[in-house]
Amino acid sequence: MKRFKTFLFSTALVFTANAQTSLKKVYDEDINPAQQIDQALTRAKAGGKFVVCQVGGNWCPWCLRFADFITNDTAISKVIGENFEYIHVNYNPRKSEGEAKAEQAAALMKRLGNCGRFGFPVFVVLDGDGKVIHIQDSSFLEEGQGYNQEKVLRFFRSWTPKAAKQ
Repeated sequence: MKRFKTFLFSTALVFTANAQTSLKKVYDEDINPAQQIDQALTRAKAGGKFVVCQVGGNWCPWCLRFADFITNDTAISKVIGENFEYIHVNYNPRKSEGEAKAEQAAALMKRLGNCGRFGFPVFVVLDGDGKVIHIQDSSFLEEGQGYNQEKVLRFFRSWTPKAAKQ
């Protein structure tokens, strides 16, 4: 029985590692997140859109799953494209990256309404002026080992510029 449990655990571990590595890495770890947000805000304001920051990192399997999910769902991609500047904002609080990176991570959390308290990924909706208007805990969008299309669409549709201004 003990060998069987060890086998099951090992199999699950290998499956999880393979699933994570097969997903496309979407977070640019070299870009300054504040500059990335500022650039997205400029584009959003010019286009009458909001910004959605998917905060997380390439270290987060659920972050990569969500990026893959919305990329492969045409209904969700359409809603996002029409209403949002969607960016993947890399968050790395590790002090091993250096004091400057740790300070950058702390400033990012402050700017985005301390969104990390919800876990990762977390979605922060910014209006055209950069004001945080909503923080979405991703656990409410999950289903099984992935995401629920209806819940994800409801989230995005509820925070379009048109819906938020009603």
